[in-house]
Amino acid sequence: MLSSAEQGKEVHVISEYEQLIKAGFEKNSFYQDSNKEKHIRGVLKSEVLKLISSSNVVILDSLNYIKGYRYELFCGTKANKCTQCTVHTEINRDQAWTFNENRENESEKYDRTTFDALLMRYEEPEGRNRWDAPLFMIFPEQNLDKDTLYSSLFKKPLPKPNMSTQNPPLSSTNFLYDLDQVTKKIVDDLIKEKNEGAGGLIKVPGNEDLSIDVSDVSVQQLNILRRQYLTYSKMHAPDPKNIPNLFVQYLRTSLR
Repeated sequence: MLSSAEQGKEVHVISEYEQLIKAGFEKNSFYQDSNKEKHIRGVLKSEVLKLISSSNVVILDSLNYIKGYRYELFCGTKANKCTQCTVHTEINRDQAWTFNENRENESEKYDRTTFDALLMRYEEPEGRNRWDAPLFMIFPEQNLDKDTLYSSLFKKPLPKPNMSTQNPPLSSTNFLYDLDQVTKKIVDDLIKEKNEGAGGLIKVPGNEDLSIDVSDVSVQQLNILRRQYLTYSKMHAPDPKNIPNLFVQYLRTSLR
C-alpha cells in the first residue's frame, strides 16, 4: 500500500521483514504465532500513521493479507487527507514456491507448511473495495504502470474525511500533555501490578471502576498500544475526562 497527499519530498519504506528481524522473530515460527503477528501488525500500522503527511510518500512493504487490516490503514490515510493505492504482486503458486526455494538466504525461506498456510489464509485485495482501490496488479513478467500509479496518488483530488475520520479541534491547549500523562500513568501502573505478580483481571489503579485482563500482556505490547492510542486520539480528540475509560476500552479491544 502506498500513500501521500502530494508529490513527496521524502520516501519512507516500512518493511515487514525488517521488523521481524528487529523483533528477533524467525520467519516461519512468526506466521504460526498469532500474538507475534498481532505485535508486528501493530508496529507497522503505528509507523505508517506516524509518517503519513502531505510531504511524504509512505510505502508499506508487507504481505498485507488481512482485509480488515487494509481497511484500518485506509481509515488512517483518509483521516490524514492522503491519497493511497494498493499494489498486488500476483504470481502462480508453483512459481512462487520455486522462487522461495531458490532464495540464497535460508532465513528468508518459507517452509512448506507455512507457505501453504499463508496461501489458505490470504484475503486477496479487491478493486471494488474502497480500501483496496485503486488496485494495481502486477505479475513477475510485467512492468508496473508507473504513470497511472503516479496519477492516482498525485493527480486526483484528496479524499474528504467523513464524520468518523474528521479531526475535531483539541478541547484545550493542554490536551496532548494530559493525554500523554494519563495514558502513561495507566500503563505504568499496569506494568507495576504485573511485575508484582498480578494476573488475570485487575483493577486499574486510580480508576477502580475500570479493569483489564493482563494475563497474556507483555510490557512491550502495552507500550505499543499506548503509542497507537496517542496517534488515534490526536485525530479523534476525546473529552479529557473520558481519556482513562476510552484508553482502557481501547486496550481491551486490541488485546481481545
